[in-house]
Amino acid sequence: MNDLQKRLLKFSAGVFVAMQKLPYNADLRDNKNQLIRSSSSPGAHYGEAQSAATRKDFIYKIGAVLKELRESLYWLMYFREIYPSKKDLESYAEEAEELVKIFATIRKKASLNSSSELAQPPSSP
Repeated sequence: MNDLQKRLLKFSAGVFVAMQKLPYNADLRDNKNQLIRSSSSPGAHYGEAQSAATRKDFIYKIGAVLKELRESLYWLMYFREIYPSKKDLESYAEEAEELVKIFATIRKKASLNSSSELAQPPSSP
């Protein structure tokens, strides 16, 4: 497991624990569960990206990581509004923002490399 996978795992587990510590509110149960799902998905998608068959598949899977991280960030901000005194929500939102930046850069570089490979003239034998 590489450092980025460990970071995603720590993020996912931390968000799960933070949601479990919030007071029970039946009206927020589905929202909590959605955050738990969206925060645990990036690690799984990144794991799949590591074994992508093609660069296009890798870019697609990294896009899925970004999608789930952005959703997690939304829900974390949502819960921060409801529970402003819960400082761990702030730290997880900051981590989500950092992870979004990292994976956006990874996808951008992979896309640029892919398009530059396509733009290269075929080599002569």
